Amino acid sequence: MLGNAGWNLTLRFFLELAALLGLGIAGWGLSGEVWRWVAAPAVPLVAATLWGTFAVPNDPSRSGRAPVPIPGAVRLVLELVILFGGAVGFHAAGYKTTATVVALLIVVSYAFSLDRLGWLLKQ
Repeated sequence: MLGNAGWNLTLRFFLELAALLGLGIAGWGLSGEVWRWVAAPAVPLVAATLWGTFAVPNDPSRSGRAPVPIPGAVRLVLELVILFGGAVGFHAAGYKTTATVVALLIVVSYAFSLDRLGWLLKQ
C-alpha cells in the first residue's frame, strides 16, 4: 500500500506524537492552576487511549488488532480530530508556525495514503 511507505509511516508516527504534545499544551493552557495540572496529562492520555482502543479490524497500517472494532469512517474521523486537535492546541498556545506546519504535514501524509483512505471508507 502506498500509504504504508516507510517514510509516511514514520511521518504519521511523529504526527501522532505531535498531536499528543499539542493536546497537552492545550490542556496546560486552561485557566486555573489546578485544572492545568489535571488537563495537561489527561487530554493526551485520553486521546492516546481512544487512538489505541477504537480501530478497524485488520487495518493494514496498524497491527490488525481492534480492541473495540469501529467502522472505517468513524476511525478516520477519530484520527482527524486527534491529529488536527493537536495542531489547534499548538495554535491556541501561540505556536502558530508549528500549528501550520503540523497541519500541512497531516494533509501531506493523508494525500500519500489515498489507498488507505479508500480502504477505511469501504469498511
